[in-house]
Amino acid sequence: MALYPIKFSPIFKYRIWGGEKLRTKLNKDYTEANIGESWEISDVKDDETVVSAGDFQGKTLKELIGEYKGDFVGNSVYEKFGNAFPLLIKFIDAKTPLSIQVHPSNEIAKKRHNSFGKNEMWYVMQADENAKLIVGFDKEITAIDYKKHIANNTILDVMHHENVEKGDTFYIPTGRVHAIGAGVLLAEIQQTSDITYRIYDYDRVDSKTGKKRDLHNDLALDVIDYQVHDNYKTKYKVDKNQSNTLVHAPYFKTNIICLEGTIEKDYAYVDSFVIYICVEGTLSLVHDHVDYKLNQGETLLLPSSVNTVKVTSKNAKILEVYY
Repeated sequence: MALYPIKFSPIFKYRIWGGEKLRTKLNKDYTEANIGESWEISDVKDDETVVSAGDFQGKTLKELIGEYKGDFVGNSVYEKFGNAFPLLIKFIDAKTPLSIQVHPSNEIAKKRHNSFGKNEMWYVMQADENAKLIVGFDKEITAIDYKKHIANNTILDVMHHENVEKGDTFYIPTGRVHAIGAGVLLAEIQQTSDITYRIYDYDRVDSKTGKKRDLHNDLALDVIDYQVHDNYKTKYKVDKNQSNTLVHAPYFKTNIICLEGTIEKDYAYVDSFVIYICVEGTLSLVHDHVDYKLNQGETLLLPSSVNTVKVTSKNAKILEVYY
């Protein structure tokens, strides 16, 4: 059976900080309260996304990789990861701030959790007035200083707070402390991992459990990058109808296409799947004489064997992701 561009049914996640924007802004279909994350493409154990339409409807991401191997993910990707998919794609809505957190490297995550590490990036799709992200430190500290700040509830005093607006992009390597602030809706691209070390959570109580959430400061202590960096936000070009580099890291490559009109893309040179994330507007993608519609807040996976596509829009922005 021939491979084709694939949409998956998202998995919605309750979060203590979740809001309503995934439904009101991105037209996601759910009824629960406090939905903070929409997992668009996932191979996380017990949270594998399922194909929503076409001949493969009902199949999981892992089943397709197992059946089609390199034709689905790319030969080099399959040689490295086997039947595991290397990326997790999400939309995140923070009605209230996320906890301050940090993620371990591949080496530490493998040793402690038998997992990938969690390098990730954010693309801000919408931000309320004065909305902020926390990324890294404004003041260089030591592990000893850090422990004092945690004990005194003053860790926020030394962290870098940055006002954000639509289009802002941040790369979050492992070791960098970070948090999404209240009023931010964003797309997140990350390694397939659900390992998070929570270091500060505003002393809040989860209404579902009636308890405060666990902190992981002992685990975080030797993971954190305590240095101050000159700049935390990613600069990029927005040339029309081009693949403009956003973040190219060893774990994923992400470009942005500002689409006006029609372009033809040939991915024969990319030995990888390609993921389109529509972050603004709506578009039409044609492959093998079949027209696929993609609206803001929707995601489409092009298997590695799907090389040529024609993409049309009056005005859309697409994140183009591959390994």
